[in-house]
Amino acid sequence: MPTPVIVSAVRTAIGRSFKGSLVNTPSEKLATWILEAAVQRSGLAPEKFDDVIFAELNYGGGDLARHAAVAAGYEHLPGQAVNRNCAGSLTAIGNASAQIVSGMEKAIVAGGVQSLSTAPLMKWRVPKAGEFEFIEPWMPPSHPETPDAPAIDMAITVGWNTAQRAGITRAEMDAWAVRSHERAIAAIDEGRFVEEILPIKVELADGSVIEFAVDEFPRRGTTVEALAGLKVLHPEIEGFSITAGNSSGINDAAAAVAIVGDDLAAAEGLTSLATVKAWGTSAVAPRDTGFGAVAVIGKILDRAGLKASDVALWEINEAFASVPIAAVREYGIDEELVNISGSGCSLGHPISASGARQVTTLINDLKRRGGGIGVSAMCAGGGQGGAVVIEV
Repeated sequence: MPTPVIVSAVRTAIGRSFKGSLVNTPSEKLATWILEAAVQRSGLAPEKFDDVIFAELNYGGGDLARHAAVAAGYEHLPGQAVNRNCAGSLTAIGNASAQIVSGMEKAIVAGGVQSLSTAPLMKWRVPKAGEFEFIEPWMPPSHPETPDAPAIDMAITVGWNTAQRAGITRAEMDAWAVRSHERAIAAIDEGRFVEEILPIKVELADGSVIEFAVDEFPRRGTTVEALAGLKVLHPEIEGFSITAGNSSGINDAAAAVAIVGDDLAAAEGLTSLATVKAWGTSAVAPRDTGFGAVAVIGKILDRAGLKASDVALWEINEAFASVPIAAVREYGIDEELVNISGSGCSLGHPISASGARQVTTLINDLKRRGGGIGVSAMCAGGGQGGAVVIEV
């Protein structure tokens, strides 16, 4: 039975949605570029890949994976679209790994693409006899709406509910977010992301073309005092503690990994960057969505036969700062081993791409530290969680 190994991992720099460098770059282009880069960096001939699995969200039902394969000239490659909200690209990696283990496929590119800047706006017909009325714009809800778990407002459903349940204060969340920015800026300044980022030529809002290769969301000089001065997102709720500062950003990016069986890697002389040891998902009540990350960590550690103390580095997405804090408390994790190069509060959260971005960064951070076990985990809309365990 082959073991799934990652032979390339690549991402674009992360842009600010609607006003950043990727404002005019559609999902189709991001998908094509990241697919080409994952294939080329793998060292495996394109014709030897069997499939492409890309997570996508708010795209309107298109198949970016197949579109990218054709646009890249890989017409032999089918494409599969995956949606598990925030955890979509982790699920794509898990699904690809399962295919490799089964022996049905030999080589797959898995990842995710997000361009909120260019995502189509949808509308929903309101059932009404003899008339056609629409809610516009409209987004598909991740779960049935309830007062304690709004289907669209994640500041309540994820950020606030998690903070309340875990007893996390605003000061603790603000401090976590500040550290996230400090770590992201340090990673950028030290050139830690250069190897993993694919430079791309993009058109800006003013029509000029630049090379985009540096994450633009992290803010230099972010302080606890500055975040403490931000207004909460729901002042009508007594004690509300979620702000734009301790929340993730709204972002555009793409990320992908090439996964092959260890037997194929050996036969082709490919360099293995990491072994995929386990993958999995979880579900909790929608009001506890932030704890989807907590639940899946326990599940994935059991599957891998590991304890939290066995993990060298963690990537726990900062959809809101309350989420990684809750996970750290639950498992007694050393905060110094979590998101060491920044995360959602600083780098941003390009939803469908974040999981593959985390895995890509995790591989490189582990490599710099001499290897070890890494866990990438995140909560996902509707009360879900997703995670992948790798070893470098």
